[in-house]
Amino acid sequence: MKITFIGAGSTTFARNVIGDCILTPELGDFDVCLFDIDPQRLDDSYQILCNINKTANGRANITKTLDRTEAFTGADFIVNAIQVGGYRPSTVIDFEVPKKYGLSQTIADTIGIGGIFRALRTIPVMMDYANDIERLSPRALLLNYTNPMATLTGYMQRFTNIKTVGLCHSVQVCANVLLKTLGMDEYVDKTRWEIAGINHQAWLLKIEDLSGNDLYPEIKRRASSPDYNKEGRDLVRLEIMKRFGYYVTESSEHSAEYLPYFIKDKYPELIDRFKIPLDEYPRRCERQISEWNKMRESLLHNSLIQHKKSHEFASYIINAVLNDVPYRIHGNVLNTGLITNLPQNACVEVPCMVDRNGINPCYVGELPEQCAALNRTNINTQLMTIKAAETLKKEYIYMAAMLDPHTSSELSIDDIVSLCDDLIEAHKGWLPEFK
Repeated sequence: MKITFIGAGSTTFARNVIGDCILTPELGDFDVCLFDIDPQRLDDSYQILCNINKTANGRANITKTLDRTEAFTGADFIVNAIQVGGYRPSTVIDFEVPKKYGLSQTIADTIGIGGIFRALRTIPVMMDYANDIERLSPRALLLNYTNPMATLTGYMQRFTNIKTVGLCHSVQVCANVLLKTLGMDEYVDKTRWEIAGINHQAWLLKIEDLSGNDLYPEIKRRASSPDYNKEGRDLVRLEIMKRFGYYVTESSEHSAEYLPYFIKDKYPELIDRFKIPLDEYPRRCERQISEWNKMRESLLHNSLIQHKKSHEFASYIINAVLNDVPYRIHGNVLNTGLITNLPQNACVEVPCMVDRNGINPCYVGELPEQCAALNRTNINTQLMTIKAAETLKKEYIYMAAMLDPHTSSELSIDDIVSLCDDLIEAHKGWLPEFK
């Protein structure tokens, strides 16, 4: 069995996913091939994972390569964690150019103007990978962790024959984050819940204790009381729950830019009121780069480095498929009637059972109408971005941005078109030619 990791220069994430596999003895002896275009970062990940494998008495045979053909040949599972254009120059461009138009963002990796352009520069690379996979490992299962999750995964599912599922970790931690925020720690890891929607905007539809008692009434009571959450955490998500009735999976800093209500130049007081961290992703990247530079040498030369299994789904999926051990995940899959009041060509996040037959999505039915309505505002931009990537027509880029909830609430149509043109020019060399 061979696992190929694309974008292995993302050392922390490669450590989590491959480290989890090393700590899964049911996988037996297996091969890992690490692939990246940056030789230094690739070598860093390789050394750390080899040390983890040795410390854990792991059964992984780990190799590294800069050659895509070598990486994809004979792969059974392919983990995708690439960032096309990297932090510099592309992510910086996604933030700095919109600022000239008065458009602020927090993370800019899912929808919004940043998410649109991240998708447009990533899809061509993923299509190159798809061609390689069809030729070199046609039976492989692609585990996509790259954002914008719904747009990229949806594109692969609609326009290639590659078996693909999109994976995120916001679902796994959603209920516990809410409970801890409101001081309900006694229920942490002791609840039953149901979640469905779209990636980064799936809904906590039900949350009960182990006896079947509905916890939402107490959650909502505490969320409305000044006696709880005195640190003022997670305010955007709590406001969404107050106004629309359900808690959403992704963090407040993410959620603030998926809606037209929170980041508004006309109402700057909202930023302080809801503690919205503008430019959070660039700040996070700078901090991570600084921290990595400080601890890189000690990590690389720590032959006793250990790993604790994370909550990422990848190792559990691989074990379920390889050994036919059924396991439930939440995956991003094409909406083949799974959520009946969302578009059929959307990529939705739903429960999935995994076994030797691969990813088996579960039927959800209707979402509460207000939840589906908010999802559709994000899906509109995702589908139009896919249309732009498919046709290479600028007009669809403009339309995707015009339909984006945050961008359209702040800018005029003329400014949106001008901003898109500026970003197309700024990303030249990272984007295909649009006409």
